[in-house]
Order: sequence, then structure tokens, then C-alpha cells
Amino acid sequence: MTDSLRVLSYNVHRWGDDREALARVVKACAPDVMLVQEAPTWWGTRRKRRAMAASFGLRYVAASARNAILVADSIDLVEALHWRIWRPFVRRRLRLIATQLPGGAVGGRVAVGPAELALVVCHLGLHILGRQHELEQVLRGCRSFGTPYLLVGDLNETPDGPVWARLAEEGLIDLGAEAGPTFSSRDPHKRIDGVHVTPGLSGRVLPIPAEVAGDLPPASDHLPLLIELHP
Repeated sequence: MTDSLRVLSYNVHRWGDDREALARVVKACAPDVMLVQEAPTWWGTRRKRRAMAASFGLRYVAASARNAILVADSIDLVEALHWRIWRPFVRRRLRLIATQLPGGAVGGRVAVGPAELALVVCHLGLHILGRQHELEQVLRGCRSFGTPYLLVGDLNETPDGPVWARLAEEGLIDLGAEAGPTFSSRDPHKRIDGVHVTPGLSGRVLPIPAEVAGDLPPASDHLPLLIELHP
């Protein structure tokens, strides 16, 4: 049991870039919990995710669609809740027709000092109206824990969009407002990755350790967000 919690939110780009650079970044951040977007999928999904977690010195404990939760040995995640998000298989925009992978979110409870809180990770889709419907499904899951919670994820939208407005309407606090752009890692120019908490939690986004700054571009196409939480 600890009085604070280090949480790393990271879109790892399917664990398909420079795996050694990614492992160095994660280890330097030393998270208690890692909330992963774009975890590896397809054949051997669980084997790949366990191998990825092991390369970070963490344990793979829960997942839904392309989201996963990894924890340090000292952390127990309980009452894991994973749910699929309804998302049309085919996305149309003007003359563009594309398929979309299934959506999902996953969360669980952890103890921080004498308090319990929930951690939830999601990855919203590329369609602007679809994202809003997906977020409502995510928020219902967050509320179901009945505790203060942290919600992180690749929102695929900048803070002037309707998803961010809905998060503010829900009463959530944007911890990443001063953290800067999160995409792309090679040319950071927009913030599309969110870190939000209920008013019952306090926290801050920490700087990524300087010694791994050079590893960030080859590790993934997104930049990570390292969060320190206090109940």
C-alpha cells in the first residue's frame, strides 16, 4: 500500500516500433501501473502482451480490445472491468470508406493509502460523432466503480473538440492541460491524449526522465504521459 501512485499512460503503437527504446522509456518512468493503448493484437495476443509487460518489468493483468493494464509486482488490481465499445465496422467520410477495429475500455481498482480509486484506459475512434457515443459508454463504466477515478486514453481529438467538452461537463479535471503536445513523437504538434480525474483525486503530470528523451521518437508515434496521483 502506498500514499501515491505513479501511472504511465502510453499508446505503444502495437509494440511495433523500437521495442528496446520503448522498454527503456517505460523503465525510466518506473510506473506502478501502466495503462496501455494500442497493445499488440491478432495472433498470440496474450503471449505478446505478457512478453511486452515482461520487457518493461511489469505484469499483464487485464485488457479489452487494444487497451491493457500492466502493474508492478507491488500493486494489486482488483475488480477488473473490461467492456467492448460499440463502433461501426465501416467508417465513411466523404468518399473515404475504411474499416475500424473494435473499441473497448478496461479498468480496475487499486488501493492508495487508505483509499480506493479506479483506473480506466480507453482508445476512442476516428469518427467525430462516433467518438462522442463511445465516450458515453466509457463514462458509464467509470461511474460503475463507485469510487474516484482516473481516466486516460488516446482520444483522437484535440482539446477544442466535443469529447473534451463532454469530459469537462462530466466534472472531470484535465491534468494534462500544461503537459504540451502528445502527437507525434517525432514532431509534437497536437494534444490528443487525455488524463482526467474526478474532483476526489489530486495529481499532476510529471516530466519524462531526460535520459530517455532520445528514445521517445523511435519508441512509439505517441508521447507518454506520466502521472502522479494522490487520493
